[in-house]
Amino acid sequence: MSKKIKIVVIVVMTIFLGYILVKLIKKVNPNPKYEVGQALDSLNGVKIYYNGGVGHTGDRNVSEDGYNIGLKYQCVEFVKRYYYEYYHHKMPDSYGNAKDFFDNSVKDGQISKKRDLIQFTNPSKTKPAIGDLIIFDGTAGNPYGHVAIISKVTAQTIEIIQQNPGPFASSRINLSLDSSSNSFKIQETRLLGWLRMKH
Repeated sequence: MSKKIKIVVIVVMTIFLGYILVKLIKKVNPNPKYEVGQALDSLNGVKIYYNGGVGHTGDRNVSEDGYNIGLKYQCVEFVKRYYYEYYHHKMPDSYGNAKDFFDNSVKDGQISKKRDLIQFTNPSKTKPAIGDLIIFDGTAGNPYGHVAIISKVTAQTIEIIQQNPGPFASSRINLSLDSSSNSFKIQETRLLGWLRMKH
């Protein structure tokens, strides 16, 4: 066997073994304190479930009437399940990653036709409210972004409730809210904006 063929075989085997390793790591639960699918929290009776590793995905959750809710137990699956069960809301575009929930072509306070919700930019003239769906941009480690729901609002903070924030992260966190410039800005660099029911 020539030297070139040996190098090609080694490279191919390395890529293959790397792929298998990544697949196995996604199936491993890094936090043995919880089991995948275990209920951790809830908002208005809609449960948050533990997902294991951030990249782990389960079966697709589809409603009885065929509406795509999302992959268990990703962040998107929780917010869509919450809006479906609590508000009886179906999004016209029921697919997409978390960051895709924010449409850059929609102006502050206008309707997002893909989601059939009012979209607000960060900062916005409108204060965030309980029940708003909040959207984060992607990162190098998570290019898909993140979505959560606002569960509490005060003069200086908002609390969000989230599914799949990471195997050791909390289902609820607080973010600072600045209203000093005749607008409302959530102090989080990745925060794109928030969505709200029309009524």
